[in-house]
Amino acid sequence: MTATALVVLAHHRPDSLTAHIAGLAARELAAGGYQVDVLDLHHEGFDPRMTVADQPDWGNREKLYSAETEAHMKRLLAADLVVFAFPVYWQNVPAILKGWIDRVWNYGFAYGRSKPRLAGKRVLWLGLAGASAEDPMTEGMHAFLSAQLNDGIAYYCGFGESRVAMLTDAEDKPQTVSEDGVLHIGEAITGEARRAHYAAFEATALAHVREFAAAGMVPA
Repeated sequence: MTATALVVLAHHRPDSLTAHIAGLAARELAAGGYQVDVLDLHHEGFDPRMTVADQPDWGNREKLYSAETEAHMKRLLAADLVVFAFPVYWQNVPAILKGWIDRVWNYGFAYGRSKPRLAGKRVLWLGLAGASAEDPMTEGMHAFLSAQLNDGIAYYCGFGESRVAMLTDAEDKPQTVSEDGVLHIGEAITGEARRAHYAAFEATALAHVREFAAAGMVPA
């Protein structure tokens, strides 16, 4: 049986580095034997706002959700592996991704059962950050995202494994924040240095995807 993967892109620009990384991840997963479903939240016009139709009766675990929510639930249920690609905003996921989790990972579906319906699935969070790897705040950002996404969401919903890979230095201008809270932006890298920088960035992202995907494949 072919393993399936859902790649969720949360970025408003189709020409963004985040979208590029999502595309690379999808192709890597397909090359590794996964059947891949790419969910571009902005392109598909997903509305992140919770509605009454999404929770017609919060306490009823067997309720019918809105048609849009039900459709996204089916895509999530079909996946063995979920990979998110998103820019890190304020040490958090973008609003559209938070809204997707709010609406789709709903009570009675993703949590609130003795046996979670998402039990055993695996999730990789690829967070692109403008901060430099040398910035002292980077470690705290990663710890905050890991606690929120791994423990507060994935574990709570029964996922078998959840991992946050924070991809630093996403900007072509080095960014650091001093101890007094001042943002310092360096000169933009150009030419061969820029090409080498983003080649290494892509390689790091793909290494995370490749290693995480391979660990979940069951031999035929």
